[in-house]
Amino acid sequence: MPIARYLSHPQVLINPDKDVPKWSLNEIGQARVKQLTERITKEDILSDTKYVISSNETKALETAEPIVDILGCTLTICPLMHENDRSSTGFLKPDEFERVADQFFANPDISARGWETAQHAQTRILQQVNESLSSHKHDDVLFVGHGGVGTLLYCALSGNEIHRKFDQGAANTGAVGGGNYFAFDINTKKPLHGWHAMEEMK
Repeated sequence: MPIARYLSHPQVLINPDKDVPKWSLNEIGQARVKQLTERITKEDILSDTKYVISSNETKALETAEPIVDILGCTLTICPLMHENDRSSTGFLKPDEFERVADQFFANPDISARGWETAQHAQTRILQQVNESLSSHKHDDVLFVGHGGVGTLLYCALSGNEIHRKFDQGAANTGAVGGGNYFAFDINTKKPLHGWHAMEEMK
């Protein structure tokens, strides 16, 4: 059974003076990626993964590229796998960001402060994943992206309405700050489980 895994990038270095898509992983995020690559070598995990497909945002690429180097597999960069477009507001302080994110998930068809709507972002990420898997049906695939659109993808694949309760980290379903994954059957497109920390990757 070929499996697809969707991995969100781990913790980032917040820089209000830089566009959010250009943010890099911070020391914690970098360390978690390094730990994952060491596990790949020592524990032989992800050994059936032949393709890694990544968002073109810096933090996603900094997560994907070390994994590709260890696995020796193909990396495909997919710009339309980016996080929900929040360029209308740019950087928001954490408390304000959480309030707008709540609005984003609670009203999928309505733009929160000019953000891309959740419905539009869900349609976009689902289309990109389906198009990617149409040519990769027989081998395991790893998608590397973001928590917001990853949650929207999970909702679509699991048949659930868009809701923030399915977000990574919600109700202790994943690590705080990102670096979580879920897996789904490539043939049926049904999730095998919800979010888990990348340290639990199998």
